[in-house]
Amino acid sequence: MHSDLPYRDRREAGQRLAAHLEFLRGAPGLLVLGLPRGGVPVAAEVARALAAPLDVLVVRKLGYPGHEEYAMGAIGPGGVRVLRPLPGVPVTDEDVARVVLREQDELLRREQAYRAGRPAPVLASRTVVLVDDGLATGSTLEAAILSARHGTPQRLCVAVPVGARSSCDHLRPLVDDLVCPAMPEPFHAVSQFYREFPQTADEEVQDLLRELAAPVQAGR
Repeated sequence: MHSDLPYRDRREAGQRLAAHLEFLRGAPGLLVLGLPRGGVPVAAEVARALAAPLDVLVVRKLGYPGHEEYAMGAIGPGGVRVLRPLPGVPVTDEDVARVVLREQDELLRREQAYRAGRPAPVLASRTVVLVDDGLATGSTLEAAILSARHGTPQRLCVAVPVGARSSCDHLRPLVDDLVCPAMPEPFHAVSQFYREFPQTADEEVQDLLRELAAPVQAGR
């Protein structure tokens, strides 16, 4: 296993990840976007280290009906949909539509809960860093990348503390920078590379945003 692994928890993972992102310090309009929920504690440490504001980009995994732990794709804001079904595991259009409808409702709920009336951040002409706690299949981060691209950032970076090499290779051409300091093999699940990996609560996400989000400008 990689010498940095396992991480103690998401906070330590974020601190170690931040050390690999020093090249972005002072970049124009630097903004760190965590993927809720587990990516936000990691992103918070990156934002602190780089003296950048923190916000969220809410995406939702599309799980197979009856086997939700297995991803067949993901959705993101702006109608973004990524479908990457597992080889040899068929799924009907009707099943996909039902799962998408359910996850769209949860995506909207989370955006409203986390922002509490704050507008979504403007990404145009900014340096945007998308952060998650790990990269397994890559579907959710791919949806996040496509959603962020709609905002026309000047530079788009993906940063994760640990990831599957094949997924990193798939996403690398879609962004300006992809930073993943640990790509162990075999890679079965993100949780195997953390000693402590509890589910992140909505309240923790909200607390971190209250602490680190950019203040809303007057007149917006």
